[in-house]
Amino acid sequence: MTIRPSSRDFVWMIAGGIIFLALVLTVMHFHREPNVAEQILFKAERVELVSQMSQALASASEAEKSAVLAITDQDSQKFADEAREATALVEQGRSSLGSLLDVGGTNSEKELLAKFSLAFTEYKRIDDDLLALAVQNTNLKAYSLAYGPAAVEITKMHDVLSRIVEESANSNTPEAKRSMLLASVAQASALQIQTLLAPHIAEESDQKMDDLEALMTTEDQKVRKSLEGLNALLKPKGNPDLETATAAYARFRNLRTQILKLSRENTNVHSLAISLNQKRKAMFACQAALTALDQAIRGEPVEGEGENAPTNPRKIL
Repeated sequence: MTIRPSSRDFVWMIAGGIIFLALVLTVMHFHREPNVAEQILFKAERVELVSQMSQALASASEAEKSAVLAITDQDSQKFADEAREATALVEQGRSSLGSLLDVGGTNSEKELLAKFSLAFTEYKRIDDDLLALAVQNTNLKAYSLAYGPAAVEITKMHDVLSRIVEESANSNTPEAKRSMLLASVAQASALQIQTLLAPHIAEESDQKMDDLEALMTTEDQKVRKSLEGLNALLKPKGNPDLETATAAYARFRNLRTQILKLSRENTNVHSLAISLNQKRKAMFACQAALTALDQAIRGEPVEGEGENAPTNPRKIL
């Protein structure tokens, strides 16, 4: 005997089939398709962060170089602030990327971020030292004094001693010849000191600066001895030019002390050397780590990704 299902049974069978199909489609829809899109979006977000970090790092490096090469304190400070702001953006990106990798990054990506973090820590340490030096501009200030006020005083001294030489040349007395010799020695030695200032300001080695200062001290003794000799010869008669020359040289000596102090601090020379050496190496290490991290994220497979999915995850942003 065959039992035929009733119409009511057919309805329940069809309803059950529809419900089952709906459940299957729902699971497939929410489990597979969005999962692929979510993975691609997750990849795109990480790639974008790495790209932003790389760009901010490049901006920080450019601003740092501008701070080192700027010729005024104001410009140096402005560029130094820009460099620090860009470096802060890199740090923000690093923190955000670390959070994303903790959620769904691979072990390789986490290791590469750790490698970048180590390089970036060294980068920031070097950058802090460099920018602190760059904004002081002590070498530029030393040059400004050497070619400004100090040069004015030497020129003034040279001019008045030249008049003493001319006056002495018109006389054949032993005192006149002695005066002419002393004035000429004072001129030559003072000019020699002036020419040694620029190499001292540009010098990086403390030993070489010591050598230059020793030469200046020798020439300074010649100048002062010559001026004292002139004063002994001309004092009985009085000579306004000699007083002017002596006062000008005294002001030059005070300026020279300031110049040598600024030159010894050597902030421009040191900051430039750091920028071209340690900072450059630290920058390359950071960029290499970011490049490796970018490649690792881009190469990460997306499970179930179809042929029509974007090959570059950034394109979907």
